Amino acid sequence: MSKLFNKLSGFTETPSGFEWVLFKRLPLLFLLGTLLACMPMAYVYFFDQPIDLEKQKTIYLSIGLIFSYWFIVGTVAIGCVVVMIMKGPAYVADPYALPKENPDLENKMNKPLF
Repeated sequence: MSKLFNKLSGFTETPSGFEWVLFKRLPLLFLLGTLLACMPMAYVYFFDQPIDLEKQKTIYLSIGLIFSYWFIVGTVAIGCVVVMIMKGPAYVADPYALPKENPDLENKMNKPLF
């Protein structure tokens, strides 16, 4: 298995930066942002008796805000992972033997059509 991943010799890894700090704080940011977006919906459910059209609108806007926030946090998490992978070690790909070139094909392609 070690032959599959050959590290490039002489490559220096870049030290980790803000992406790790942000990635470690994402669960807390996810939870706090979700709770903050749930506050109007929780108020409507627990402190008001009848749910009319205006309160339903508040609930739907809160749900939309929650899902939008989740997508933003997920996008930031994916970005952090991509930066972590890019800062990792460089690997050498397996060699690929190119097919032999045919000089007649090259001459036919360079000739004018008319």
